[in-house]
Amino acid sequence: MEKLFDSYLALRNEIDQLADRLANQHHDHMQCKKGCDLCCMEFNILPIEFYYIQHKLKTETPEINTEASDESCIFLKNHCCTIYEHRPVICRTHGLPLLYMNSDTEEWELSACELNFTDFDEFDDENTFPQDKFNSRLFVLNEALLKENPNLQHSKFDLLPTRNLV
Repeated sequence: MEKLFDSYLALRNEIDQLADRLANQHHDHMQCKKGCDLCCMEFNILPIEFYYIQHKLKTETPEINTEASDESCIFLKNHCCTIYEHRPVICRTHGLPLLYMNSDTEEWELSACELNFTDFDEFDDENTFPQDKFNSRLFVLNEALLKENPNLQHSKFDLLPTRNLV
């Protein structure tokens, strides 16, 4: 699994670099800052991310919000993420303008936090995050993980709840 974890980490680093560039580029429109947790909720993630984060948490003990609702992230404590360094890809891109293909309409759509970009509407390939491109690469890594580890007994389409990490 280590080789696949290294590939996952390389992809995650690439995502972080683009996310940082976009956050800097859109700084004037971004309301995201420490303490803003509007997007911090319970997510389901692919096994590749789940097992990578679980592997990292074996040597760390994050604080858990035992009062979190079913919709809230259990790793959000006092408005801070207790697994920030290891957080899933979806958490790394929140707030940014995300470009994705709507599978129902087969049209490109833009998603962004309702607090950001309230007076900005000029988006293009250079100032949006291509979510489908990175999700596809993550999916391929996930398939490889499941192929190499059939004992995990997950389908390539399974998503695992982040609250099950602990």
